[in-house]
Amino acid sequence: MDQDMVMRARVRLLSANQRVVRGTEGLWIYRLLTQVEPETYGSKLAYVLVAASASAQVRDLPRQRLALLDEAVAVATALDTANPYRAKVLARALEARRELDGHGAMRQGGRCDRTGDVTGDVAGREA
Repeated sequence: MDQDMVMRARVRLLSANQRVVRGTEGLWIYRLLTQVEPETYGSKLAYVLVAASASAQVRDLPRQRLALLDEAVAVATALDTANPYRAKVLARALEARRELDGHGAMRQGGRCDRTGDVTGDVAGREA
């Protein structure tokens, strides 16, 4: 790991003067710092990934949204079960993923029931 990049990320994080840095800068910072300290920065990375998946930049790009949400789920799952934020960020990422899957299925002719499960002729198809 390039220590200069880690130092730059930490300086940006401290100079941002925000609890959570969002957007592309937040993604860069937390992706880098999660590699160094996953338990400290992983939950924030998962949070920012879910937020980025709902941004206007990828709103109409389901594959990119799915990639961001898959990364968020992977990061949250990798957190230690003792991490106090793990359950919350994992639930948030999974819920966003279910919503995305449900909207995609509805566009293909299926529908979501009250539990979020897809019904109709697309329910059995692989994405």
